[in-house]
Amino acid sequence: MAAKTAKKGDTVLVDYTGKLENGSIFDSSKGKQPIEFELGAGSVIKGFDAGLIGMKVGEKKDIKISPEEGYGKRNDAYIKDIPKKSIPESVELKEGTILMFKREDGFTMPATVTEIGKTIVKADFNHPLAGKKLIFSVTLVDIK
Repeated sequence: MAAKTAKKGDTVLVDYTGKLENGSIFDSSKGKQPIEFELGAGSVIKGFDAGLIGMKVGEKKDIKISPEEGYGKRNDAYIKDIPKKSIPESVELKEGTILMFKREDGFTMPATVTEIGKTIVKADFNHPLAGKKLIFSVTLVDIK
């Protein structure tokens, strides 16, 4: 019997390590359970999803993902000026700090502090991996 191959609609289990082009690792399932999701359901970034289609159980490969198929291009419009007085004094403000903002619809959005002025804090609402090429080393563990 031929090995089963992953197709849209299948529930897959995947071990992965996500790296940037410079080799630095930003995420991994090592030491954890493989991730489980339905192929084509939109629960992972497009390039990751598409890269698994056609793989066989036990197969390993590297999936290279462009920003467009990953977390999108960086958008300068997502860098906002936040009044410093609107940030609680208990928050230690420094460049790189992640702040959580609640939108009117109740959804919470993270933003990275990029600059601190006298009255304004610049906050970048782009995803931290936006604009980056990603490389995922994956192993298809199982197809349910």
